[in-house]
Amino acid sequence: MLGRDLVTRKAEEKWGTGIVEQVSLDLQNEFPNIKGFSARNLWNMKKWYLFYSSSSQFENKIKHIADSLNTSFIKLHQVGAEMQEVDFLHQAGAEIAFPSLFSYIPWRHHVEIITKCTDINESLFYIQRTIQEGWSRAALLNAIEADLYHKTGGAITNFEQHLELTQSKLAKEITKETYDLGFISLPPEYDENDLEDALEQNITQFLLELGTGFAFVGRQKEIVVAGKTRKIDMLFYHIKLRCYVVVELKVTAFDPEFAGKLNFYVNAVNELIKTENENPTIGLLICKDMNQTEVQWAFQGIQTPMGVATYNQVQIKEITDALPSVEEIQKRIELAEIEFNLNRNDCT
Repeated sequence: MLGRDLVTRKAEEKWGTGIVEQVSLDLQNEFPNIKGFSARNLWNMKKWYLFYSSSSQFENKIKHIADSLNTSFIKLHQVGAEMQEVDFLHQAGAEIAFPSLFSYIPWRHHVEIITKCTDINESLFYIQRTIQEGWSRAALLNAIEADLYHKTGGAITNFEQHLELTQSKLAKEITKETYDLGFISLPPEYDENDLEDALEQNITQFLLELGTGFAFVGRQKEIVVAGKTRKIDMLFYHIKLRCYVVVELKVTAFDPEFAGKLNFYVNAVNELIKTENENPTIGLLICKDMNQTEVQWAFQGIQTPMGVATYNQVQIKEITDALPSVEEIQKRIELAEIEFNLNRNDCT
């Protein structure tokens, strides 16, 4: 591994700062048909090695990710990119096998990750999500720019109290602190119906924002309780969790009464829709803003698993959208002229 060799042999100390450029030229001359030996790429290899070899918990973290992924069904993004565990990271005086897990994403992804991430936990988060969701480099960069690492799992929930451990951890992972709805445009004084309409019309983008595993069941899902018809804003099913997810949308800040309504809908889905083989339904309230204390107090006494998150980045439609077009104005002028002429003729 070139990055390792440049570090462990202290190449720059022994042969000067130009050694990397010289090694690059030598490799390109020796292997003219193989790409990837530019000086810039060699510097990236060294940077990559230093980034990961600095953690004493690297091997354990990699094992945890590998255990959570079913990589046998994951297609490699680069033909021939799979690496065998024959290279090693020098760490705390020992050599640790290079993880073949890293071969499941392209090298340029790795470069972007080590360049933009501040620690190994963050970088491994993006590596895992890239493998799980098949992110392109553009999608990866968008996720990093949106700070998905710090926002994922940030919703206020009671999952730990009302779901078994494995289910609770996964449920936490699929919820975000804030959902980016920048893919929809709404009028300045939009209401919940407008928000639902826009999300339904852009359901593909909304599913991408929710994350992998969500399937859309329906909007304004009708349920009948005690002879009365109720309607759930949006109902989803999470394939990996094997449970329904009730999503309620609010265009205002969180109010404690919202928790009671969401609790009612979650219970209704459990009683009327969920089967015995499925896990307990989860409720997710997405509102404009929230106060952590209010949410936590509202959850007290509630026995159903639910979370509260916020949304942002909704695009407000330009005021020109509400104004008549040039053609419409011209027609109105023509009609006004005709009406004026008719009235004038009547007078004469």
